[in-house]
Amino acid sequence: MLGFCRAFYFLFEPKKAMNKIRAAITGVGGYVPDYVLSNKELEKMVETTDEWITSRTGIKERRILKGEGLGTSYMGIKAVQQLLEKTKTSPLEVDLIICATITPDMPFPATANLIAAEVGATNAFNFDISAACSGFIYALTTGAKFIESGVYKKVIVVGGDKMSSIINYQDRTTCIIFGDGCGAVMLEPTTEHFGIIDSIHRSDGNGAQFLNMKAGGSRMPATRESVDARLHYVYQEGSTVFKFAVTNMADISAKVMERNGLKGSDIAWLAPHQANKRIIDYTAERMGITEDKVMMNIEKYGNTTAGTIPLLLWDYEKKLKKGDNIIIAAFGGGFTWGAIYVKWGYNS
Repeated sequence: MLGFCRAFYFLFEPKKAMNKIRAAITGVGGYVPDYVLSNKELEKMVETTDEWITSRTGIKERRILKGEGLGTSYMGIKAVQQLLEKTKTSPLEVDLIICATITPDMPFPATANLIAAEVGATNAFNFDISAACSGFIYALTTGAKFIESGVYKKVIVVGGDKMSSIINYQDRTTCIIFGDGCGAVMLEPTTEHFGIIDSIHRSDGNGAQFLNMKAGGSRMPATRESVDARLHYVYQEGSTVFKFAVTNMADISAKVMERNGLKGSDIAWLAPHQANKRIIDYTAERMGITEDKVMMNIEKYGNTTAGTIPLLLWDYEKKLKKGDNIIIAAFGGGFTWGAIYVKWGYNS
């Protein structure tokens, strides 16, 4: 009898493992504004040069959203509409929309609410996630869990920011870095060995003092004095943030690889947050990945915060092949950071 039970276990257990539901990315949409703010134009605004910016960040230009009354939701709507069209999905089929952003249109309602209403996703529930530059990977893992639970079949994860709305264009330490943009991905269930395989996320609130926006929240509501003191803009201690980012983003990327038995030669692509080319280069080196496997668009978009990773996937979608091993990694204010191992699920 014992022998029969063992045979039964080995016969059926592999099939059970094969039927595990994973969340696969089945489509990507994106949007960047038309207006290009180049390094040459920034030279006229602050004390800087094209060479100085490029050598320290890798950024040549960034996009800026112009137009009265246009917020992050405008870009999110464009990205989601494109995504729905590409995946031939009716908005009524969407179960959930999560929007990662630190520049919501308003404190409430959630920007995801506004996106869902405009695209016609009236059957979906939706909410925002705020984790700065790590927002998209936090939201991607969260969305994946709804798929893996079997509760939902179509989840849209949006990442985007209108950083120009909170940047002081008299502050050289921040205005050269950030731009506006938004991307979105569709998550759907699969029982094949594709999709989001593993993720590791971390945070450390002790980093808040080095990267923040001091006013505009409940601790310091807007006043004439706070506006005059320019406290409603991004504040960053660049050298400290750089040191934390370069170490933690690289370490957590290496950790997710190690946990899944992956070597540099197994990775088809690294999709890193686009904050600084030097951070990206160090992360790739730490992972044993050559430069030709690193997704990069920082030179034309700058740091779009929660938008950088979905915009990378949007830009590189046609180069991605079914079965590609991709490591997605980010580091942001909070401090927040993490890495996700994705096995790409389709050919474009």
